[in-house]
Amino acid sequence: LLFSVSNLCGKCRPSDTDLLQPSLNFLYWSLHQTTPSSQQRAVAVLLSNVSLLELLQKVLECTWLWSPPSRPACLSSEDALLCSGWLLVASLLLYQHRYNTEVHQTLSVNLTEVLNAVIFRNKKPILLLVSIMQFLRTVLRQNFSSSLLVIVGQNTAPSATQPQPSSLQDTALHPLAMQQVFSLVVSLQNLLVHVQLQKDLLLSQAVVACLETLVEYLYAKNQDVALHVASQPWHLFLLFTLLSGGQKSFLQPEVLRLMTLFVRYQSSNIISQKEINQIIQEAAEANIAELPEATSCALHFFLSQV
Repeated sequence: LLFSVSNLCGKCRPSDTDLLQPSLNFLYWSLHQTTPSSQQRAVAVLLSNVSLLELLQKVLECTWLWSPPSRPACLSSEDALLCSGWLLVASLLLYQHRYNTEVHQTLSVNLTEVLNAVIFRNKKPILLLVSIMQFLRTVLRQNFSSSLLVIVGQNTAPSATQPQPSSLQDTALHPLAMQQVFSLVVSLQNLLVHVQLQKDLLLSQAVVACLETLVEYLYAKNQDVALHVASQPWHLFLLFTLLSGGQKSFLQPEVLRLMTLFVRYQSSNIISQKEINQIIQEAAEANIAELPEATSCALHFFLSQV
């Protein structure tokens, strides 16, 4: 069935949204809802289908071609297809790396477009934004080195004859540039403030996860840059904003995960012993069994990091 559906997708065009969107969802869940041995075979089947990968390439490119102003407030069939495409590609990248599966056709993605999708948003639906951030997290974790993916539109190192102030950092962070990193961090912070108003747990989890992965990537590339990003004073204002809503508790999943991030990278100007004590006190007074799963997991990781 997986073979048949993947072949069917390869015969479609991106405009065949009614057929493609559920088909890509089937391929996505076939990868995730199966045993490890079957998962490895499923990845091999999908990556050997050149027509499917060419179709996925066209779907990803439609993200930048389809006009944002025409998008309705609700998720359109076109946007739903884009969500499925980005999530499936992120999964293929993940499992191809895990099983070192042979690649018969590469996918090409413009890094600048991906970053700008998160930085500027351009009225993109929340689910599409979450899907693109899931893809971004995957390539960051793989250090932009997947044999399945070709990154274009990337940062190039400055020439030796005209050195720039951030040239050393840009070279170390390649293919990212310092300017892109700071723009992305500020945009993720702004998204979290937006989430505080909209109360969207899915988006808040995706944003914090993306910020975590970004700092991990920076730390592996240049520890000084990572610590500099993690200790930005704007993070403190962000925490005050998140705690100033209706729920003033530190026991919010996004707050706990941010606190964990700051403890991990020793951002003492953002989180002090006072805040750590306050979180532990709130946890001691709470009924742990009644906490939502997202809060319980975030609290576990925070206490483990402390």
